[in-house]
Amino acid sequence: MDGFTKTRADAPPGFFAAEAAGLRWLAEAQGVRIVRVHDVDEHRIVLEHIRTTRPDAASARAFGAGLAVMHDAGAVAFGAPPPGWSGPNFIGRREQPSAQESSWGAFYARDRVLYFVEQALRTGGLTAAQAGVVRAACEPIAAGVFDDDDPPARIHGDLWAGNVLWSPEGVVLIDPAAHGGHRETDLAMLALFGCPFLEQVYEGYEGQRALRPGWRARIPLHQLHPLAVHAVGHGPAYGSALADAARETLALAGS
Repeated sequence: MDGFTKTRADAPPGFFAAEAAGLRWLAEAQGVRIVRVHDVDEHRIVLEHIRTTRPDAASARAFGAGLAVMHDAGAVAFGAPPPGWSGPNFIGRREQPSAQESSWGAFYARDRVLYFVEQALRTGGLTAAQAGVVRAACEPIAAGVFDDDDPPARIHGDLWAGNVLWSPEGVVLIDPAAHGGHRETDLAMLALFGCPFLEQVYEGYEGQRALRPGWRARIPLHQLHPLAVHAVGHGPAYGSALADAARETLALAGS
């Protein structure tokens, strides 16, 4: 078997099982190609080996279109884990809550932003003043100012460029934090650390599924979560970026 094995001796219960459940759920959407799971146990996961190549514009457009198909496969609620999985959700090495919310904003503010703010305060990645700005931004989010009638999307949840592999057959996704979320969250994550041919990805997406007007202006709103996660473990620079995104979100809420 040609596989790639990830191991973690100190893995918390459900760490690799959650990854496997997320990968299988995303693959069921038959949108973007998802790395196959060969085997999984408490301390390791064995995945198919992906041969990589250089990114190109055509693959980026196909990736964008496939991502829209994956999102449209949907989820039962905002924050919902893959069906049949009742354990924790993880982003990177960090646990985060699951939920069963009808309001995206209520879920996102509570379980994806504020959940990490307290942790970032404890680790020194966020100052008290910065945390105040983030909490203020979460008030209109939780109140539903940014909610719309789009149903929960089946999102990857940790879609930064490092989890996008470019193979000769097209893009393959790895390492999800899969759950029911807002489709714009995955698109904003791609923009956070830069993705090759990003405009072509967006072009392919909108060719498959039109996005709501103003989605680019809402990118900072959807980057609050990954910035909060990074503020916990990667230092004050991310706390500053999180506070800046929160200020932009507050400006959007008041516009």
